[in-house]
Amino acid sequence: MAKAGTYPLERRELIAEAPGLRMQILTLAAGQEVPWHWHSEVTDTFWCMDGPMVIETRAPTARIELQPGQMHAVPARMAHRVTGKEGGRCRFAILQGVGSYDFMPVG
Repeated sequence: MAKAGTYPLERRELIAEAPGLRMQILTLAAGQEVPWHWHSEVTDTFWCMDGPMVIETRAPTARIELQPGQMHAVPARMAHRVTGKEGGRCRFAILQGVGSYDFMPVG
């Protein structure tokens, strides 16, 4: 099992963390991504701050584009990845919970 933070990010800001809940702000530089992964228990709720950004999911396959101020939740057990639109830079807040956090990579 990979740990969060094993992929390159321009910046990671931990806002708050408590048992079963975590809030961060992540900045992806141009060309960076949060690679394909899923979580056993937590839902990832994304708020685009600077974008646009793209969330891709599998089963079902979807491509969600968020503009600044928009949000989207990816439920537990759904594989997903995050990028800036067309490989550009983006910044987003992510609320992860409720449950034990894990990062399960997808090949």
